[in-house]
Amino acid sequence: MTTPPAPDRSDCTFRPDSSTYPVAEPPSPRSPGGKIPAPPPYPGRAVSSGDGHPAGGRESSSAPGVGKPSPHEAFSRRGRVHLAKRQRGIDATAVGQLLLQLPSFLASLVIVAVLSHILLPAVAWLVVLLWLASGALAFHRPTERALAHHLLNLRHPTPRERARLEPLWREVTARTGVEGRAYELWIEDSNRLNALAAAGHIVGVTRYSLERLSAGQLAAILAHELGHHVRGHAWSSLLGQWYAVPGRLVWAAARRLTRLVVVIGRGRMGGWATGLLLMVGSIVLVIAMSYWFIALALAVAPYLLAAVARRVELRADHHAAAAGFGPMLAEVLHMMQAAEGENGRVAASALSRCSEAAAAGTGTTTRGCRPGLGGRLLSSHPDYHTRLHHLAPYLERR
Repeated sequence: MTTPPAPDRSDCTFRPDSSTYPVAEPPSPRSPGGKIPAPPPYPGRAVSSGDGHPAGGRESSSAPGVGKPSPHEAFSRRGRVHLAKRQRGIDATAVGQLLLQLPSFLASLVIVAVLSHILLPAVAWLVVLLWLASGALAFHRPTERALAHHLLNLRHPTPRERARLEPLWREVTARTGVEGRAYELWIEDSNRLNALAAAGHIVGVTRYSLERLSAGQLAAILAHELGHHVRGHAWSSLLGQWYAVPGRLVWAAARRLTRLVVVIGRGRMGGWATGLLLMVGSIVLVIAMSYWFIALALAVAPYLLAAVARRVELRADHHAAAAGFGPMLAEVLHMMQAAEGENGRVAASALSRCSEAAAAGTGTTTRGCRPGLGGRLLSSHPDYHTRLHHLAPYLERR
C-alpha cells in the first residue's frame, strides 16, 4: 500500500504543538445537500444538541464563572497548529495613518534640524539621524515594556489571571494562524470595559473585562486587538505619534507663551506685551502664509485621522468576526452601548485604545458624549450601530 502524497501548502508552515496550543479547526466542507453545516462551538459555549439547545440544558447565565465551563475545559484541544507564512502585514488604513502623520513628521524634522543647528552646530546632522533612527524603539521589547508599564499603566497578569487569559489567547491565535508567543499579555487595573493594542507586541485588557466577560466575549476582544497588530494599526499609530512629538512640544510651548503674554498685557507693561504679541503673531502669520500647504494639512489632519481611526476599528472588528468571534463581539458591543446609555457618560471604552493613541495630541476625541458635529467628526470610534451593522453578515451565518 502506498502512502498518498501530502498536500502542497507553500503558503504556510506546520508546527507540532507541545501541549500549549489547541488545534485550529479547518473550515467544514459543504454538505451534499448544499447546506452549510453548523459552525463549531464558540469559546465558552457548550456543544449544541439536536434540539437546538446546548447539551445538558439551556445556555447558562452570562455572568462569568456561574454555570459556564472553565477556559481550560473549553480550550483543551491539542495537536497541530496551522501557522500562516505571513504573520504581519499593513493594510490601507495603516498606510493612511502614516501618510496623514507626514505633515507632522516634516514639521518635527524642521524643528529638530533647526534646534540642532543652533545648539550643536558641529554635530547637527548626527542629532537628526539619531532622531530618525529612534523610531525603531517602537519594536524594541524592553522599550515596549517600559511604555506599557509607565505610560499605559499596565502590569503583568497574576498567575490566576494568566490561567484565564492564555487558553483564550491560544484559541484566538490558532484560529487566525498567528504565533501567539510573539505577543505579551498585560492587565490594566481599570473598572472600564476595554482592551488595547500598543507598540509592536503588547495586548492588554482591563481587570473589569477579565472579571466580567464570559470566555467567548473575552476571546472576541482579544481577537479584535490581535487584528490591530497583524494589520499594522498599532505600530503605525505609535510611529506617527513618536515622530510628531517635537512639533507638538513646540506648539504647546507657543500656546503657553501666548497665554503668558496675554496675562502680562493686563498689567502695567501692557504696551510692551502687546508689541511682543504682535511681533510673534506676525512671524507666525508669515510662516503660515509661506508654507500654507503644511499649515492647511496640519489643520485638516485631525479630522482625517479620526476618519481613518474609525475605519481602523471596523477592520479590527472584521478580523475578529472572520475568526468566528462575531456573535460574541456583538454581545460586547451591546453591553457597552447599554452601559453608556444608562450612565449618560463614558461608561465603557470602545475597543480599543489603538485608535485613541492614533488620535492623541491631534484634538481627536474618543467615544463618549459628543454634543455636536465637530465632536462626531473628531471621534476615533464608529458609533455602535455602525459597528453592529458591519457585523451583521457574520451574525446571519451563525
